[in-house]
Amino acid sequence: MREAITVPGARRPDRRRTVDSNGLAIATYEWGDEAAPPILLAHGGMDFAGTFDVFAPMLADAGYRVVSWDARGHGDSQHAALYNWEADLRDSVAVFDSVGQAAVPVIGHSKGGSLMLQLADALPHRVSHLVNLDGLPSRRSFPDVSDHQRTKLMAQELTSWLDHRRRLVDARRKPGTIDELAERRARMNPRLDMDWLRYLVTIGAREDEDGWRWKIDPTMRFGGFGPWRPEWSMMRLPDIGVPVLAVLGTAPDPMGWGTAESDVLSHLPPGGRLVMLDDVGHFVHIEQPRRVADLALEHLA
Repeated sequence: MREAITVPGARRPDRRRTVDSNGLAIATYEWGDEAAPPILLAHGGMDFAGTFDVFAPMLADAGYRVVSWDARGHGDSQHAALYNWEADLRDSVAVFDSVGQAAVPVIGHSKGGSLMLQLADALPHRVSHLVNLDGLPSRRSFPDVSDHQRTKLMAQELTSWLDHRRRLVDARRKPGTIDELAERRARMNPRLDMDWLRYLVTIGAREDEDGWRWKIDPTMRFGGFGPWRPEWSMMRLPDIGVPVLAVLGTAPDPMGWGTAESDVLSHLPPGGRLVMLDDVGHFVHIEQPRRVADLALEHLA
């Protein structure tokens, strides 16, 4: 029998349930007292809620009911025929609705940070506080896109995605040992400890007869289905009307956006706060979970 892999401070959720999002099953997890005030966590692209297994318990131990979910096609959530930004937003709202109708604080990392930024802009009555963990992409130029160009983008992106989907209709992820999958992930996450990456394999992958495979849908790709530009997220930031905390790591990271301090400061809404963490990469909540949790708790207080 395989020995369980553990890392200091990591704690699996206290509860697990499934949320129906227009017929798609979204795996949802909770840490902490079910009667405590809720806070929602959104993970990044190609990740899953298990990446919060150290960070989330710190918030739960501070008196919160911490709720997170695997995005469609990620982790234990159901795979879909198509993936796009708006579908992820609808899934987020379904999880919100499963918790209640009152405004709640949200924390999002990377893509999850950008999603929560758009949700706070579109549904300001549902969000009380926003914490964005390195989820503010910047290209240092923020071009407007005309309706005509958007139409062209739509046609190009849809054609490209459908061609991609057609090629991978029968695809399966490459199997390997726990160490092999951890080493593959280390190419994208070289700053993360190998013990942590091995731990993630046992949660975000499944063991088949021929080895371990990541559960992420092999047809998925960065950018999803339909036109989307990373810098469009930053353009929403000035409109946010709830307290905003943005946390950026300054260390170069293969998965990072390369966003500069000046990029964010020029777009922060009134009262917004930016914290730059030296010698920390893109996964700020994994590299410095205690520090980031304290920043978030201070913001929520």
